[in-house]
Amino acid sequence: MRPSLLDPLFAPITSLDGVGERTARLIDNVVPADVAGRGARIGDLVFTLPHSVIDRRNRPGIALSPEGAIVTLEVRVDRHQPPPRGNRSVPYRVFAHDDTGEIGLTFFRGHREWLEKQLPVGETVIISGRMEWFNGRPTMVHPDHIAVLGKDEDLPLVEPVYPLTAGLSGRALRKAITQALARLPALPEWQDASVMKAHTFPAFSDALGRIHNPADPIDVSPENAAWRRLAYDELLAGQVSLALVRARTRRLSGRPLEGDGRLEQAIRDALPYSLTNSQQMALAEIHADMEKPERMLRLLQGDVGSGKTVVALLAMARAAEAGAQSALMAPTEILARQHHATIAPLAAKAGLKAAVLTGREKGRERSELLEGLADGSIHIVIGTHALFQEGVEYHDLGLAIVDEQHRFGVHQRLAITAKGTAPDMLVMTATPIPRTLVLTAFGDMDVSRLTEKPAGRRPINTVTLPLDRLDDLIERMQAAVAEGQKIYWICPLVEESDEIKLTSAEDRYASLKPVFGDRVGLVHGRMKGAEKDEAMRAFKAGETRVLVATTVIEVGVDVPDATIIVIEHAERFGLAQLHQLRGRVGRGDKPSTCVLLYMAPLGETAHKRLSAMRETEDGFVISEEDLKLRGEGDLLGTKQSGTPGFQVARIEFHADLLEVARDDARLLLSRDPELVSERGEAVRLLLYLFGRDEAVRLLRAG
Repeated sequence: MRPSLLDPLFAPITSLDGVGERTARLIDNVVPADVAGRGARIGDLVFTLPHSVIDRRNRPGIALSPEGAIVTLEVRVDRHQPPPRGNRSVPYRVFAHDDTGEIGLTFFRGHREWLEKQLPVGETVIISGRMEWFNGRPTMVHPDHIAVLGKDEDLPLVEPVYPLTAGLSGRALRKAITQALARLPALPEWQDASVMKAHTFPAFSDALGRIHNPADPIDVSPENAAWRRLAYDELLAGQVSLALVRARTRRLSGRPLEGDGRLEQAIRDALPYSLTNSQQMALAEIHADMEKPERMLRLLQGDVGSGKTVVALLAMARAAEAGAQSALMAPTEILARQHHATIAPLAAKAGLKAAVLTGREKGRERSELLEGLADGSIHIVIGTHALFQEGVEYHDLGLAIVDEQHRFGVHQRLAITAKGTAPDMLVMTATPIPRTLVLTAFGDMDVSRLTEKPAGRRPINTVTLPLDRLDDLIERMQAAVAEGQKIYWICPLVEESDEIKLTSAEDRYASLKPVFGDRVGLVHGRMKGAEKDEAMRAFKAGETRVLVATTVIEVGVDVPDATIIVIEHAERFGLAQLHQLRGRVGRGDKPSTCVLLYMAPLGETAHKRLSAMRETEDGFVISEEDLKLRGEGDLLGTKQSGTPGFQVARIEFHADLLEVARDDARLLLSRDPELVSERGEAVRLLLYLFGRDEAVRLLRAG
């Protein structure tokens, strides 16, 4: 049961004055919480932190106020000038002065009674807003704040700025947050005094108060002591939670998978090349994990073409040596069948039977395949989501491998492991999504990296091009095709949509058909399996030279002599997708080019995304940039990106606090696994505060 001390923070925001159902729905759109199905709570408002401030401390006087500056003025109201009766197009104007000059205050569609009450003639008032000059005369349009002198204590000199949504004013949100802060209970301290002193941390409630009521712009900076205090609290909650979840996951392990290397060596002997040093190192780490009684949770990261599939096959051979089956889950049927075509002949050299299971297998073929999985005669199965559907039973699933994990949800990854008794898990990707990057950085998943490029591989030249230069691009593509090059052309949609105004694959295919004739092909996810296979075969064979496609070819498609990829509306894709798509070229020994075709003008995030693609081909660097742009996702839940996750602890600012929080969490757990210590109950409050309910459940379960 949640400690009653925290009950005020779990009350709905509709319990606040002035927050009705409509306002509550608007606040649900901006609070940093997963409020789906329940609505925002008081605690969600407390952690809705400002992203910047408006500094209203500048009081230069009317005549000395610069154009465009936010200023606060003490003025005496002289007269009102309402618009002519019935003419609402003329603004309501109020004139006032100070010792330096006169100013006109402008109100469009202003209400006379309200303005006469706010700005009574002859009274001295405080106004704050943006100064504008027209024809040498100062004016302020709709001042942000108006207060009668002597009653201006509520006028914020440093005003926090919060994220907003249409229909929700900053004033309404700030009023709700102020009420939420007033309900914050007095909580016992969960931090060691030594940590507080070393980092000059204020108390928890003081830190929240300083950020929401800043006296200086530095108070809302992530580097400030108040923000760092909250970041540390969140990191500590995450570290304790991850340690508990990791310990529980490890305890689910069934047995070590030990082999004699016989089958693995047979496959190595059949390879036409030697493993790279990083492949050898990754295999050694994977084997060491598999031989332990604890369950393996390992991420294998390597750029496209670096040899992840071979490492996975050798790991599956080791599982077979221990008498267990392996399953490799791919996100698309095309990739699953390509993996099978690569793996099956090599597995056969070691006497292992590999099968492929997708939605295409029907009737007797499917029945025989399911029987082989159930009786253990199939050692390796490669497939899509079909691998964990109802009715698919394994004789002894000991190793689950997820390829291109950014294409799968967390539930899907859990579903495949549920088919065995806590099988070892190996996750493979060329670009870890932010959630996985954080899980790795925070110690929940071990990582192996394939850092060496295949021999002869050349860098990919990445360029950006606006869509209004499409004709120039097509002209260059014609020249490239004439030289014998192969080109991918990627579109974000299969067919035209009324909701999303983007060029579809079918439309682009139709527009390129008159230019390239029979040398252009089309493939997308809605085509039948045989049609997709034929389109890919024709492109590989060189019968077509331009392949218009959707992201169905994002992963695994291997056409070594394809040298150009055009990604249309690149601003609509995430960094992980862009990096994966770019990896379809540059797989041979010829120079390759990736063209990111975008619709101008670009937003700030899209500009950063495309810039990152131009500047690097390193998957981990790209994932780190993705982390900054998208957020971490829910570390203990199932969301892949954005909030929840870390509401306060921005990783780029607080990496140093991570180590402190990790060590402190280990110390707490080493003292007592159930945190029954002098800080135990306080740490439980901390976990509840930051939404680590799963960790609290584990504590209760022992």
